[in-house]
Amino acid sequence: MSNGSSNEQQDTTRRLLVNGLTVEVPAEQAVVRRRLLPALRALRPAPGHRRAFVFVAGPPGTGKSTLAELARHEASEEGLRLDVVGLDGFHHRQSYLDTHCAQVGGRAVRLADVKGAPESFDLRRFQAFLARTATEDVAWPAYSRTLHDVVDDAVPVTGDVVLVEGNWLMLDEPGWRDLARWPALRIFLDAPAGLLRERLIGRKVAGGLSRADAEAFYEASDRRNVARCLGGVTGQIDITLRALPDGTLHDETQHDQTQHDQTQHDQTQHDQTTTLDDETTRRDA
Repeated sequence: MSNGSSNEQQDTTRRLLVNGLTVEVPAEQAVVRRRLLPALRALRPAPGHRRAFVFVAGPPGTGKSTLAELARHEASEEGLRLDVVGLDGFHHRQSYLDTHCAQVGGRAVRLADVKGAPESFDLRRFQAFLARTATEDVAWPAYSRTLHDVVDDAVPVTGDVVLVEGNWLMLDEPGWRDLARWPALRIFLDAPAGLLRERLIGRKVAGGLSRADAEAFYEASDRRNVARCLGGVTGQIDITLRALPDGTLHDETQHDQTQHDQTQHDQTQHDQTTTLDDETTRRDA
């Protein structure tokens, strides 16, 4: 019986190394093969062309890193050289966070106390790496969950496509919205609020905090970051995925596209009406 159960477990899950930890994900993520792989294949540049960027954004706890590693695994089986890097490698160093403050929510706070918020990232350095990576091979920094700090030259980028994952890649705020010019493919990953809460609290408990301290941290930091991430997304999203409690992904792109098409239709109607009004005004004048 135990052997049968073990075989069933092997058939239904896949082990991936995500941020230095072994994570089990459903082995058959149909949405990855049906939606992501065709889009990634279409992005492969011709020889001599600049490499393409894919942005995967969404609130903390949605599983962006896991999705990125799953996409890399599936892409490699298709012969596509996909590199995965993270925005977390562009946190300011801990020594900087400990000694600098920023205005967050209308008050001055020490950056170390809001680590993970947009203000705790070195956005200029991130933009510089995007520009270099578009045309040359570059070793990217990464965030070490062991050292709790940034490690330089951690991830060599040499592939045809670069997938960048991070909470704030589509944030509709000054500076961050300028990133919209880089990705050729934009993927947004969401999840139910209750699932995000349990995942983020569980992550802190696994890191050594008590349940009470983890819940307090969620209320003070993670909950605000989730709300801020969802509060405004800049630019059009190409693929929208929703993480479900069983670990699978649901493709919500069609629903998103319908809403986008309706918005575009309304805007076109408005523009046409405005043009007719302008022409009438000119004739009357």
